[in-house]
Amino acid sequence: MTPPPKTGTVHGVGLGPGAADLMSVRADRLVRGTRHIAYFRKAGKPGQARRIVEGMLRADAVEFPMDYPVTTEIPLDDPRYAEVLARFYEDCAAHLRALAESGEDVVVLAEGDPFFYGSFMHLYTRLSPQVPVRVVPGITGMAAAWAASGAPITWGDDVLTVAPATLPEDDLARRIADTDALVVMKIGQNLPKLKRALGAAGREAVLVEFAAMPEERVVPLAEVEVAPYFSIALIHGQGRRP
Repeated sequence: MTPPPKTGTVHGVGLGPGAADLMSVRADRLVRGTRHIAYFRKAGKPGQARRIVEGMLRADAVEFPMDYPVTTEIPLDDPRYAEVLARFYEDCAAHLRALAESGEDVVVLAEGDPFFYGSFMHLYTRLSPQVPVRVVPGITGMAAAWAASGAPITWGDDVLTVAPATLPEDDLARRIADTDALVVMKIGQNLPKLKRALGAAGREAVLVEFAAMPEERVVPLAEVEVAPYFSIALIHGQGRRP
């Protein structure tokens, strides 16, 4: 009797902030060697993760683009928002699980680090109880941002806070006021709220746009009217130093 095929592994591979040469050696090896490769994207767009690995895939690579459902018309606090995304992640996980159960390894591309504000986390929680899943960490966008800023983000005993700009304004202002150094993610349409929260906390920040990409730019946040999708706000710590 022919034994069943060995279960394959799903690899969540961190690609780093956007430059192919900032990928780890392990990530590079997995991307170049895999036959099955999956990545998230907006429908009709190639996707940032796929752009990073352009020219690296095998000639016979089978691609599985995971197109986000359109949810812009549904408020974040509407139960339908979570329902639509949950169904999407369930469908994606089912496809990847079927490949692994048939003995195929799969690489899932993740911008930055797979376990840091990434969509891969939603696949991981669904897949890891059933098939082998391995995570390859990547350089985060925030690390690329403070490198681009030209100044250390923390000194000595500085406390670093990472906050999404989606927080309520009062909560955001409190966290800004209470920390030594700050990274703010998910800015986008929350830019006016972030500016008000910074003002309430009496702090100033810089905005790093497209860190580690050709369009990289660092500007005082107060001068910015529109924050691109790939943008991160920073407050640098000023703590103890020799």
